[in-house]
Amino acid sequence: GIVRGAPTPRMDSLASEGLRLTNFNVEVQCTPSRSALMTGRYAIRSGNGTVPMGEGVYGLVQWEVTMAEMLSQAGYATGMFGKWHLGRTEGRFPTDQGFDEWYGVPNSTDESVYSSFPEFADSGVAETYVMDGKKGEIPEKVRPYRLDYRPLIDRDLTDRAIIFMERQVGSETPFFVYLPYTATHFPTLPHPDFKGKSGRGSWGDLLMQIDSYVGELLDTIDDLGIAENTIFIFTADNGPEALEAGSTSLTVETAVHGSAGPWRGTLFTGFEGALRVPFAIRWPGKIAAGTSSDEIVHAMDLFPTLARVAGGKVPEDRIIDGIDVSQFLLGGTEKSGREGFIVYMGNDVFGVKWRDWKIH
Repeated sequence: GIVRGAPTPRMDSLASEGLRLTNFNVEVQCTPSRSALMTGRYAIRSGNGTVPMGEGVYGLVQWEVTMAEMLSQAGYATGMFGKWHLGRTEGRFPTDQGFDEWYGVPNSTDESVYSSFPEFADSGVAETYVMDGKKGEIPEKVRPYRLDYRPLIDRDLTDRAIIFMERQVGSETPFFVYLPYTATHFPTLPHPDFKGKSGRGSWGDLLMQIDSYVGELLDTIDDLGIAENTIFIFTADNGPEALEAGSTSLTVETAVHGSAGPWRGTLFTGFEGALRVPFAIRWPGKIAAGTSSDEIVHAMDLFPTLARVAGGKVPEDRIIDGIDVSQFLLGGTEKSGREGFIVYMGNDVFGVKWRDWKIH
């Protein structure tokens, strides 16, 4: 993290305790990446190839089988805390797609900005709400998602995830936590506890915040005595944002730039900066500590991989684009088994990545 704006000792420790992938890939926008992660399929197959615009219906339909549904069927309690971005209408919320409980926002966190614009009241655009729901129930609107709550929500997401884990361990129930933080997405507003802490602007502050929260999650797992039986994955859904500092009329501080390290591009491009995101996985006693690999792995590979490890079933009535890379992660083979993938933007092919090559 230090080369990207702030030190990240807990994330660095996580990487040193497990496997770090330097060629882990996602789709070029957040909604497609989340669809690929949840279904093990290219997002074009689920109709979620682009970020939704406007007020229409979008997201995963009931026919899709999500990672949460697969693990739920395998006996896991499933909890999601954070940004969904795969449906905001009845039948398409996380609790309609396999999660036992959910607290968070249905869409992108930049919607927290909308109500601060003078034109918002007359725009006809619906206000975004933070929602809380249980499987089988319609999620309740808890509070408007505005700039006052934007800096605070990730703290609450972390607390709820920890409570969920403690509750499941207390009842001896295996669990799956999906915790998609709203940071570091625009607007980059850190919690008051971290504001100014990095000395390098809001993005650096948020990086320190996430690192601290990751540390709390790791400490909770260790304190509960379940580290050796828990797979912990840290990754992201897209590269840095393409916004320029000062491109917004907001008066709040919004240093929006992250970093893709050595890679060119941002999200909404087909370049490596959009595709390669951080990835670290820890499973003490199963995944060798202090290891790294530049083998190609894609987010959609996690569905069949976790299904194999957890005893879940991969659907056989549809094309699954992800591959089982469990033996690779466990050190049984040096090759991931994936030689490449197609880079989509909606229904358009942006490029093809194959081994050390790329065609745009």
